[in-house]
Amino acid sequence: MYRLVCVHCGATYSPDQIIYTCNRCGHLLTVEYDLDGIDVSRDEWNRRPLSVWRYRELLPVRGEPVSLQEGGTPLYHLKTIGKELGLPELYAKHEGMNPTGSFKDRGMTVGVSMARELGMKSVACASTGNTSASLAAYAAKGGIPCVVLLPAGKVALGKVAQALMHGARVISIRGNFDRALEMVHELCISHGLYLLNSVNPYRLEGQKTIGFEAIDQLGGEVPDRMVLPVGNAGNISAVYKGLRELEALGFIDRLPMMTGIQAAGSAPVVKAIEQNLDVLVPEAAPETIATAIRIGAPVNAEKALVAIRETGGTAASVTDEEILAMQRDLARKEGIGVEPASAASVAGIRKLAELGLIDKDERIVCVVTGHLLKDPETVVRQCEPPTEIDADLPSLLSALR
Repeated sequence: MYRLVCVHCGATYSPDQIIYTCNRCGHLLTVEYDLDGIDVSRDEWNRRPLSVWRYRELLPVRGEPVSLQEGGTPLYHLKTIGKELGLPELYAKHEGMNPTGSFKDRGMTVGVSMARELGMKSVACASTGNTSASLAAYAAKGGIPCVVLLPAGKVALGKVAQALMHGARVISIRGNFDRALEMVHELCISHGLYLLNSVNPYRLEGQKTIGFEAIDQLGGEVPDRMVLPVGNAGNISAVYKGLRELEALGFIDRLPMMTGIQAAGSAPVVKAIEQNLDVLVPEAAPETIATAIRIGAPVNAEKALVAIRETGGTAASVTDEEILAMQRDLARKEGIGVEPASAASVAGIRKLAELGLIDKDERIVCVVTGHLLKDPETVVRQCEPPTEIDADLPSLLSALR
């Protein structure tokens, strides 16, 4: 059993109520389970395949889920980069290996499943790209019409292509992501579409399984630090919530330091941490090459600040140049291909390590959130073009010299 609870005033709502924020105070909602009524052991989980639905007792869906076999993403030991930074226990959990190439699939399998259970006839989101791609795929799988709003000219081509191919109604607005989210929220409230941005508490339930899997892949050991890129701040909030549930169930005995990394041109959460602010000041004109985290007013900032502060974590910003350098290093030193926003988490650890703010014996899990092919244009701009030669062996040997 579970209920929806306001994170600010504690007001409670029925789980079948179509609601995204508290009617009393306007703050965000969270899914609260009756943990005393959950009867499952870690041994039972371990007998199931590594996936989002391995942890179904801590998910709200009661019927057959809309699934594309999401989760079970690899955890890579970053031996080369870790050695360079003096961090021998540095890992990357590659969420780009999900079905549509990003962590969003974890949230959408739960969100679209709940849309179907609640009897919703259509779904919608605003997106910087990955959310639209994921929602379009899961809506297609679930047989539900889908509408997505994108900021015109600000979404990587690979992500737009996915949303279009999966049959979503794609609309580009002349405005930024924050305005797109306001518009789609208004649309859903006024016309009965089901909103599946991270303001939806059910969607975040799927995303919390990133933390569950990382611990299982480390043999049941809790990492000292979990590092996530921060855009709308849903991911870091979700992972923190899930780990608190594991702690309450007695499956773990401590929490990792939750660490959020933002791009320097879009860093309102970092500023709130550095200036010890209780209320986030939005970034009026966010700008970064890392389009997936180009968000000036993250809706889950309130939850994210709690996650960082309650675990003794921190937040840091990295420049576009630092992000792109780490994207290249992950590809060329570790064989891991990620989009720019994904590289922000490891770039942030490099920065914190160089500032002496990371203990050398920490076990660190960096979440890299999306696949390299999500943003091929940025990749191509960084690399030398292919060498073109005549089709004969002497020309090939000359080029190789």
